[in-house]
This record gives sequence, structure tokens and C-alpha cells, in this order.
Amino acid sequence: MRRALVVIPCLAASVALAACGGSGNEPPPKPPPPVALTIAQPLDSATVSDGTVEVRGTVHPTGAQVRVLGHAATVSGGAFSVHVALDPGANVIDVIATAPRRAPLMTAFRLTREILVEVPDLTGKSADDAQSALDSLHLKLDATRGDDGLIDAILPGDPKVCTQKPDAGTRVHKGTTVSVVVSKSC
Repeated sequence: MRRALVVIPCLAASVALAACGGSGNEPPPKPPPPVALTIAQPLDSATVSDGTVEVRGTVHPTGAQVRVLGHAATVSGGAFSVHVALDPGANVIDVIATAPRRAPLMTAFRLTREILVEVPDLTGKSADDAQSALDSLHLKLDATRGDDGLIDAILPGDPKVCTQKPDAGTRVHKGTTVSVVVSKSC
């Protein structure tokens, strides 16, 4: 039984040795090792309230270049850092490291930027006005009546906010409940 011999012509000198057999004993070249990259700060899935965050970590080789969200990080002795801006809500932060004769390495982590709001001064407002002021800030109202004595029953006008918790000026997360006591006589 005769076997057919198929001849494949080599088109480029760079593939001639590999495609045409060469010595046949040489393994294919190994890909370059990737850059080593570690993110030290912030932690994945962290929640922050500031509009920027410092991303820090280490990279090897020490001369590698690091970009975070497209911004060049300062690399010194293998440590890198850069400040990046965050959008409100969920953010995905990508980090890529490159170095000569190394495969690039890319990673990403998530951060949530919560927006804190300042509790307004509700003292002297009606319950409806307090509710409107809090609605615009995405805060909730829990209004309770104060001790309505005999004087409150005969005083003219509507009940007004006498006290509130948290206090005016306190920074809180959206969705926080502000408790107030309303009465005609504070």
C-alpha cells in the first residue's frame, strides 16, 4: 500500500521552519509571562461617599506602566497609585499593566459611590412643608404629634415641627428617615 505525499509550499520565511517541519524536535516558543498586578486599595465591592478614590497597588516588573480608567498611574519601586473620579452609583474600575517582553494584564473591580445629603432645618415648618423638603432630597419623614395639652387645643394655627432627629446639617444616606415632633406649642 502506497501513501500519498502532500507537499505544502512555505510562503513566508518566518513560518518556514515551523510549517515545513524544521528539525521537528523543537517545542513552540513559550508566550511571555504576564505582568504581575495586585490591587491593595480600595477593596472590590466597597462603598464610598467621596467623588474620587485613590487606587493603589503593586506591579512587577517594577518598570511596568499602569493605567486606571485610562489614567496613567505613578509607579515607583513597583508600587503604583492614582486618583480617579467616580460617578454616583455603581462604578467598574479597570486597571491594565504593561511592560516590555511581558504579556499585559488587565483586571477590574467594583465600587459604589453613595451620595450623602444634608438634613435640612425643619424647625417651624408644617408637616406638609417638612415632607416636601425631605422628598426633594430622597429622605423619609416620620412625624409624631407632641403632647397636645389644653393650650394646644385653643391655640390658633397648625402644628409645626418642634424637634427633629437627625439634627439639621447632619449628612445622611438617601432613604434615611428623619423623625420630627409637631405641635402648636414648642
